[in-house]
Amino acid sequence: MGRGLKQEFFSSRWTLIIATIGIAVGTGNIWRFSRIVAQNGGGSFLIPWVIFLLIWSVPLIIAEFALGKSSRMGPVGAIAKTAGSKFGWMGAFIVFVSTAIMFYYSVVTGWCLRYFFSAVSGDLFKIRDYLGYWNSFAGSMEPLLFHFIAISFVAYVVLKGVTKGIERVTKILVPALVIILFILFFRAITLPNSFEGIKYFFTPDINVILDYKVWLNALTQNAWDTGAGWGLILAYAVYMKKKEDISLNAALIGFGNNTVSLIAGITIFSTVFALSSVDAMNQVSQSGPANTGLTFIYLPLLFNKISGSEAVNLFFASIFFLGLFFAAFTSLISMVELSTRTFIDFGFTRNRAIGIIAIVGFVLGIPSALDINFLVNQDWVWGVALILSGAFIAFAIRRYGINKFRTEIINGFGSDIKIGKWYNYIIGILIPLQVVILILWWLISSVSWDPEWWNPFHRENAGTAILQWVIILTFFISINKYLVSKTLRGKE
Repeated sequence: MGRGLKQEFFSSRWTLIIATIGIAVGTGNIWRFSRIVAQNGGGSFLIPWVIFLLIWSVPLIIAEFALGKSSRMGPVGAIAKTAGSKFGWMGAFIVFVSTAIMFYYSVVTGWCLRYFFSAVSGDLFKIRDYLGYWNSFAGSMEPLLFHFIAISFVAYVVLKGVTKGIERVTKILVPALVIILFILFFRAITLPNSFEGIKYFFTPDINVILDYKVWLNALTQNAWDTGAGWGLILAYAVYMKKKEDISLNAALIGFGNNTVSLIAGITIFSTVFALSSVDAMNQVSQSGPANTGLTFIYLPLLFNKISGSEAVNLFFASIFFLGLFFAAFTSLISMVELSTRTFIDFGFTRNRAIGIIAIVGFVLGIPSALDINFLVNQDWVWGVALILSGAFIAFAIRRYGINKFRTEIINGFGSDIKIGKWYNYIIGILIPLQVVILILWWLISSVSWDPEWWNPFHRENAGTAILQWVIILTFFISINKYLVSKTLRGKE
């Protein structure tokens, strides 16, 4: 679909919601969430996690829906039309951050597919050294092959467009993922001693709740597992019908996503506490290479002990990795669509845009496929940059006028639920405050764990992130006038 061609729309509210939940529900809900909970006091973490859903994720999801629906453009055009043409570079940065994540997220999607094949074939249970098995796989050329498969499949889906591609696939994969999670959930809670895991998961400790780091980690996790501030929901909102409600959809997606996280968390904690012969908390909280420990090293070991029947064990291991692949695949679709939408706004046809994105996505994902340290660096740099993306979205709304944005766009045509003035305070005060606190905490922490925090050649520190941010920001600011003129040509 190029400039001037007929606008596509999601066929119904539910297909839009299902597709957008596919954005939010990714691998972070299944493996990252449980690890972060374990590292931050179990039930104590859930309280700030829910609070930040309300004062970070849902308000930004509302903002993204409103920006996409009102502008009918990706982040570059949406930010330029909302904040002014001088700030189109902010939208470009939002797109780049999610696209940089897409480069290595395709690799992670390939990992999930490879482990699914391994589970189905039975190979996963023929070995005893799961760390060695992972290291052997990660150090081979196989991740490159599966990265190619993942990016190719996603490119084909996005090439088919919104209704014939994204909508059709997510209508199958998202419900299938939910069914898989519920099957694993019911099996996990019926395991002996599973209640100990559930009790830990939901029991708060007042001393832990008062730890500021728990609150900061809760904010970070919310930004990660809801997709708020990524620009991905904004890209899908371009295709929502005028009569669709913004605030109700945002609430359904935010709470739906966190419900999936809770189901996955109960499943993981129940399984680990029921089947672990060693320290359960140590296993859940360990990250392993590139935060892979629980998913690709410990869970295969646990699935091997889930029952006395090898066939039953294979079944549960297979559907777990299939569900993980579905979660990663639907999220990857949205990342590719965001990049594609940006090129379409720039004047490209959908076919040409997806061709460029697929080739560039594969090539720039090669370093992450071949070197786990490169993947960890990119995950670190652009994961933290999502905080800036959220800040830029809030800034654009402030420039437009928060009250005007709320009354005319959010509460405009198609609005079923009117958003009150509380939204003004969250966007205008709370979100900027959260950004400042989180960035400061990140800088202070970086100094404490790395004396050479300024060194840009370290894998995970402030120096490497700041250098890469500055390069990208400088580039987009320098070409801002060209970007905006090409994007808004004939659409202002």
